[in-house]
Amino acid sequence: MSTHTVLIIGSGFGGQCAAMKLKTLGIDDYLILERRDFMGGTWCQNTYPGAAVDVQSPLYSIEAEPYQWSQMFAEQAELQTYTNHVIDKNGLREKTRTATNVERVHWDESRQQWVVSTNNGEFRAQFLINASGPLSTPFTPDFNGRERFQGAAFHTNNWDWDYDYKGKRVATIGSGASAAQVIPAMANDVAEMHVFQRTPHWVLPRPDRRFSRFQRYLLGVKPMYKLLRSLIYWSLEYRVIGFKYSKTMLKLVAQRKAENFIKKTIGDPALQKALTPDYTIGCKRIILSSTLYPALDQPHVSVHTKDDGIAEINETGIRTTQGKQLDVDLIVYATGYCATDGVISYPVEGRDGRSLADQWEAYPRAYLGTSLPGFPNLFIMTGPNTGIGHTSAIFIIEAQLNYVAKAIKQVLKGGHQTVEVTEEAEVEYTEMIHREMEKTVWKSGGCNSWYQSKSGHVIAMFPGFSFTYRRMANAFKRRHHRFSDAPAPKAALVTPAAGGAES
Repeated sequence: MSTHTVLIIGSGFGGQCAAMKLKTLGIDDYLILERRDFMGGTWCQNTYPGAAVDVQSPLYSIEAEPYQWSQMFAEQAELQTYTNHVIDKNGLREKTRTATNVERVHWDESRQQWVVSTNNGEFRAQFLINASGPLSTPFTPDFNGRERFQGAAFHTNNWDWDYDYKGKRVATIGSGASAAQVIPAMANDVAEMHVFQRTPHWVLPRPDRRFSRFQRYLLGVKPMYKLLRSLIYWSLEYRVIGFKYSKTMLKLVAQRKAENFIKKTIGDPALQKALTPDYTIGCKRIILSSTLYPALDQPHVSVHTKDDGIAEINETGIRTTQGKQLDVDLIVYATGYCATDGVISYPVEGRDGRSLADQWEAYPRAYLGTSLPGFPNLFIMTGPNTGIGHTSAIFIIEAQLNYVAKAIKQVLKGGHQTVEVTEEAEVEYTEMIHREMEKTVWKSGGCNSWYQSKSGHVIAMFPGFSFTYRRMANAFKRRHHRFSDAPAPKAALVTPAAGGAES
């Protein structure tokens, strides 16, 4: 067992940014726990064909780690290179235990520490930062007969590169972001492809471009990099006006553009109809792709809608609800992640044995999407309602860490042992979030999406401008928190133990 000031669970961008922020506080006594046998998170795990970021790379990067990107929307290999660059430059490998899967976390009141139980033993820390990420636990629907299939089958999150899909009969299940990337990357190399979509997504062209040598040189000049980031940021931020304040603008500008894109790219009227959503654009994640529609509009590619969905999976393939037997060699599950109700995949017990699962039984909730009453010194990166549908998720991660850093600093500089958000502050914040959410397209756009939990509440998204969230995260409000000092050591048996004192 080892004890540290801070434990970080996860080594993706959230964990990397957390470690870098701790260093600015002068905290070097931290340890990163990574369940996989390699570091890096999303862009080192998701290696499926066509994998790429859907936010412009100069913005989708850590503010303190600019990079000379080769193209506007980086592909997986370059993102992996960037991730490893950040890890190595900041010396994070020697601060990480890989192949260490967290199995349980609980608060030890007597020592005022978090105890993290893993397959490699126990670890203790005063502070705990969960950075496992909402898009880290893949979701595979439990189709009837799934285990009977005799061919190859895998999720995009666990791509098997030992399997050669070229010339094979392939079924892809799903129509979201990963499906929109993997389908066109595979389509021209397979004998036939069956695409199963439950509901279509709105798709807009991907405004990608490769940077010239001179432009890459400019990206290496920090003021120019900062200027480009700023221009991209503000060009994206105005979209919130449509998402929250003006469905008319959404329909007249974005939705009309998407409708025209379908008509321009898809020749078959029946396929046009099948790929046209019946909800307001933005209600589900908007797909950026210039290659998806051409891939789907090919003779050897068949799109199956919910009217001809999956009745069962059998030994040789898929039987549809219309009774068709489709024999395939490979089934690709592009079915997303447990991103709302499954934000944290392991059991967490806080003060007095309080279970996080019980506290989130109705729906996941947290103050600033980061901290919870009853769970002192625990911080959740990319927690409930911190998702952002129009800009870089790293922007929000860095904003969260400004709050986390101020909370930890208040504890250490003030001679305290714990910090904990009050029940009243969390309730007030959560009520504000869902009151504002009613105004957004994510709540009223007429769709069911992974943004929502089983309760119907929109859990994934923050209902406003990203700079509004950053302003709230930067303004640490002491009155919203409860601090406690370390319990005094136990005296003689005839004397009651001293209690903790609030300040």
